[in-house]
Amino acid sequence: MKNKSNPPQKTANAETQDHEHTRTGMSIQALKRAFNDNLFYLQGRFHDVASANDQYMAAAYTVRDRLLARWIQSAQAYKNSGVRTVCYLSAEFLLGPHLGNNMINLAIMDKAQEAAQEMGLDLQAIMDQEEEPGLGNGGLGRLAACYMDSLATLQIPAIGYGIRYEFGIFDQEIEEGWQKEVTDVWLRNGNPWELPRPKLRFQVKFGGHTEQYQDETGNLRVRWHPSEIVSGMAYDTPILGYDVNNVNLLRLWKSEACESFDFSAFNKGDYYGAVHEKIVAETISKVLYPNDEAIKGKELRLKQQYFFVSCSLQDMMRLHKKQGGSPEGFEKKFAAQLNDTHPSVAVAELMRLLLDEYALPWDQAWDITHNTFAYTNHTLLPEALETWSVDLFQRLLPRHLEIIYEINQRFLDEVRRCFLNDELRLARMSLIDEGNGRRVRMANLACVGSFAINGVAKLHTELLKTTVLSDFYQLCPEKFSNKTNGVTPRRFLVLSNPRLATLLTDTVGNGWQRDLMQLRGLETHATDAAFQQRWQAVKHAAKQDLADCILERTGVSINPDSLFDIQAKRIHEYKRQHLNVLHIIALYEWIKQNPNAEITPRTFVFGGKAAPGYYMAKLIIKLITSVGMMINSDKQVQDKLKVVFMPNFNVKNSQRAYPAADLSEQISTAGKEASGTGNMKFSMNGALTIGTLDGANVEIREEVGAENFFLFGLTAEQVEQRKREGYHPRRHYEEDAQLREAINLIQSGFFSHGDSNLFQPLIDNLLQSDPYLVLADFRAYADCQQRVGQAYADQAHWTQMAILNVARIGKFSSDRAIKEYCDEIWKAKPCAVETDCH
Repeated sequence: MKNKSNPPQKTANAETQDHEHTRTGMSIQALKRAFNDNLFYLQGRFHDVASANDQYMAAAYTVRDRLLARWIQSAQAYKNSGVRTVCYLSAEFLLGPHLGNNMINLAIMDKAQEAAQEMGLDLQAIMDQEEEPGLGNGGLGRLAACYMDSLATLQIPAIGYGIRYEFGIFDQEIEEGWQKEVTDVWLRNGNPWELPRPKLRFQVKFGGHTEQYQDETGNLRVRWHPSEIVSGMAYDTPILGYDVNNVNLLRLWKSEACESFDFSAFNKGDYYGAVHEKIVAETISKVLYPNDEAIKGKELRLKQQYFFVSCSLQDMMRLHKKQGGSPEGFEKKFAAQLNDTHPSVAVAELMRLLLDEYALPWDQAWDITHNTFAYTNHTLLPEALETWSVDLFQRLLPRHLEIIYEINQRFLDEVRRCFLNDELRLARMSLIDEGNGRRVRMANLACVGSFAINGVAKLHTELLKTTVLSDFYQLCPEKFSNKTNGVTPRRFLVLSNPRLATLLTDTVGNGWQRDLMQLRGLETHATDAAFQQRWQAVKHAAKQDLADCILERTGVSINPDSLFDIQAKRIHEYKRQHLNVLHIIALYEWIKQNPNAEITPRTFVFGGKAAPGYYMAKLIIKLITSVGMMINSDKQVQDKLKVVFMPNFNVKNSQRAYPAADLSEQISTAGKEASGTGNMKFSMNGALTIGTLDGANVEIREEVGAENFFLFGLTAEQVEQRKREGYHPRRHYEEDAQLREAINLIQSGFFSHGDSNLFQPLIDNLLQSDPYLVLADFRAYADCQQRVGQAYADQAHWTQMAILNVARIGKFSSDRAIKEYCDEIWKAKPCAVETDCH
């Protein structure tokens, strides 16, 4: 008998991989099995017929499965621990694409890449298929997303509450140089990251009237009889921390009709009437930030704000009671952060719930409410502090207006006791503005109803104390603190800039991804020629990536060897994109007049959206694109100067811009920017900053060193002094020949095909009022830009400065910010989660 050969022996590692669960396994083989299962069973496709979107959905479900196992175990651990939960209430969560970020946090990016290669797939192409979630607009929403990432990474139990907008703010296209708003249909192909919770619904009331009655104990109560009731349904998204098992919850609310179809109306032939309630109810969560110029828009925005805070507070109360809690202990279980004034109606809503639904006496209800909420202010612009007309409030939220009146009466009595016979102070601090058509001041409500108030940069917080919130600071200084913003290095460095992340890890180890202060270890390498060479190669590759992207999207070819000067942020007059443009025109004219002069080649890149109703901001975009069109077609300067507007700037596009920048434009009028976070993201990726002493620029300069920061411009104090003394912008125009020639060139119609009227509103604004002191800062800015060009010519020194910017950026991690919130405001403790996932 012949001996049978023994089958090949499996290694221990191979046996482990075979036994890994398809839904939770982390090996390459488990990921491949899961992908194929999801492609077949969830998408109903096999490889040969699968579309790019099918592949993306299968990959997303594969990663989501691994989140869900940890999510369930996190929920159980949080429940058992009984620790305080942070609830982050925000009208926006600008999350960015999920797939890549979740693979980074699961530490499976390399395995996923290898699994894709073995299956003949392009992982980057799959990741590029993901639609950006249309749940936010700018810095406010992106900050909320960074904080959710850090809360999970620091193992803090947390829930983010917001609205599940069916349509985002808008996709931006550029048509004949003008911004064109296109519907952001981000849900068109489905959202694999969310879990609908059809059984988790809460009723939200609007309108009607109230009546007083006596309850069974003889106490006077109020009953609200609404004229409209909608239903809020929960959609849950898991938020995973980095290198931990903790998964927190983002719970967003979709508005629906309580009865979506009127069968009797349909049978009578009233087909529109049969679905009328559904249409009206669903409008509430239809779109992010509807235009509120018309009264209907204002009504919808107030409805949105109340809708999501009502659902959220009812849900928090449900969770508390489910764990055996009573309303009396609500503030011990939850710390609720109001992310700006949008959710501040929550103060009145929690009072309503405690008074009307749980029959608590006023003083006890107020103690609970006041000890639950903390308020983050994000603006120094008085016009940006939300107010609502009393008439609108009365019509939509009659019960809440009664509660606000009562809060106001008690609060103003307290003010009277502290500041005798100060009627002007009472008028300023009142929750009702009596001098402007009677309006409810939401920032005042947030200040009165919160136990803590914070600004988002040192300068911002100090200015809050002396300007827009000075009266509240004088009354309750102990409430105020600063919590400088931060950004997550996982998305904005590890994911966005993998080449740089690899270089950093090779140099200082991988601990920096959780503790950004460890990047200080780079300082000893800043002057090392070999290290600088590697650094420059990384930067050049990122610039080439951006150049390829810009060529594909705009048709403009740019030189990656030129200095990439990038200003990417919301378009607004106080952010002063037009100051940047005036310098570009002046530079263009100088090159034309000195064609043989040596000059550092520059590529100016702009990105950002203008609010649909903000004409001046849209005119600034038109100016940028018009200047770019003329300069880019001028062969005399094309090797020295290019100007590009990158359309539809969002998280996805920003992940190309931040790594590629050599120079970061942070040039807002001093005293106007609360903090900014783009400044941190650019610096974190090795860009040097040209900026004013505004927002977090002040602290970035302190950290990276004044010698590694290009400073110019008036300070906040000097800005106010100029205005007090009488600011005359035309004087700068008359005295500065270079500025005058730049403005005259615009006025001549050179950039508008001879139409001298097109940009006249912008020119008139600058010459007659110049509210953001563009002309006052022009000369200092132009001189500073000249120093930038000279510095860039010395590549060794420039690279040293760039390295030191990254090495010293550790303070601006969102992990640091969240730790400060937890220690000093929320008193929240970490809860580690153990997992058996394998």
